Amino acid sequence: MGTRHPDFDNAIIFEHPLIQHKLTWMRDQSTGFRPFRALIAQIAGLMVFEVTRNFPTEDVTVTTPMEQTTGKRLSTTITVVPVLRAGLGMAEGILEVMPEARVGHLGMARNEQTLEPTVYLKKLPAAMSEGPVILVDPMLATGGSASEAAALLKQAGAKDLSMICLVAAPEGVRRMNRDHPDVTVHAAAIDRQLDDKGYICPGLGDAGDRMYGTV
Repeated sequence: MGTRHPDFDNAIIFEHPLIQHKLTWMRDQSTGFRPFRALIAQIAGLMVFEVTRNFPTEDVTVTTPMEQTTGKRLSTTITVVPVLRAGLGMAEGILEVMPEARVGHLGMARNEQTLEPTVYLKKLPAAMSEGPVILVDPMLATGGSASEAAALLKQAGAKDLSMICLVAAPEGVRRMNRDHPDVTVHAAAIDRQLDDKGYICPGLGDAGDRMYGTV
């Protein structure tokens, strides 16, 4: 479902027709906040299938209405950490598919002059080293917020860390590869570039504003 990007060793791109179909609707400026919010959750739910492909499982015995059999269950604790506020919409889609996951929250705001992140909230589960951690943020632009978020999660003990975003800029992917080469970035698209204000082009605008109707 996902393929390694030829120019970025740390990036996996989802070219599945259904994901690309939904992403195109999200890019359209005429798409309102209610369908935008639904689409962001749907895409995240589709992407998490691939991200969790290699998560460890264990054999368990269950009794069906017919007989006893052996099945598989996830054998480790999974933690999803959205970057507020836009990451919340993606986290909801992931939790629809994987409700057993724990959820942490990182609140980060971008300084519009320096384009660097400011952390205003950090609420994470204990024992982050117990299993895979998925960092969730719709946009990977300059990479400043994502890099800071990854550093905070590693400081909290995360050892198996990956990231899911919708749209990334080459600058952000390169920044993550430089700062966190062990973190794979899963994206629906890597767009052309950033503009002079640090926004992704062609992008889809401010995901948080579009999701909550605050444009």
